[in-house]
Amino acid sequence: MKFDEIQIRVRYGETDQMGVVYHGNYALYLEMGRIEWLRKLGISYKKMEEEGVMLPVISLNVNYKKPAIYDDLINVKTQLKNKPTAKIEFEYEITNSSGDILTTASTTLVFIDKKTNKPVKAPQYILDVIEV
Repeated sequence: MKFDEIQIRVRYGETDQMGVVYHGNYALYLEMGRIEWLRKLGISYKKMEEEGVMLPVISLNVNYKKPAIYDDLINVKTQLKNKPTAKIEFEYEITNSSGDILTTASTTLVFIDKKTNKPVKAPQYILDVIEV
């Protein structure tokens, strides 16, 4: 699976005084997309961490095109950019129910050994289920 899509309803608490989604909340939407992308492949973030592999974000790039507003139903498309190595890269597109592109983004995460805090190769069970 190269990409996945989820829908999220913008909640009031995610907006500013103008009813527009606060820019910092987009990182949460991207995380939700990434977690569901992995989950649909049968990969659990929680299990990966329990097995001693962490996956911190080392790069986040967000381009705001149009605002998402309170009560919008937004679609977060999460796409794997390349086959994982010691890092995994995703690209995102957030659209509204009219199909307007609201935001494009990318993230880079690194597989880290929890004990040594050093980068490690992507676990084999992840490589086995990813199609690039």
